Amino acid sequence: MQLDDELVEKLDRLAEHQGTNRSELLRRGAAAVLDAADVADADRQLQDAYRRVPQDPAIVAAAARLAARTAAEWSSAAT
Repeated sequence: MQLDDELVEKLDRLAEHQGTNRSELLRRGAAAVLDAADVADADRQLQDAYRRVPQDPAIVAAAARLAARTAAEWSSAAT
């Protein structure tokens, strides 16, 4: 893998600051990219599912009413 000098310097400074090394930073970065791709894929799948079988408006309205009541209860309990 080719990295330009400026990027290497920044990685090395960050690694030193975090008490680790450049390789560990790059492993973490690769894992973060893969995790983000998994989350994006799951989100796309969920959106596709809702396009195929849209939510029932009655269920959405009931959930909104319940959420409004619950939020009000939590808000008054917190004060």
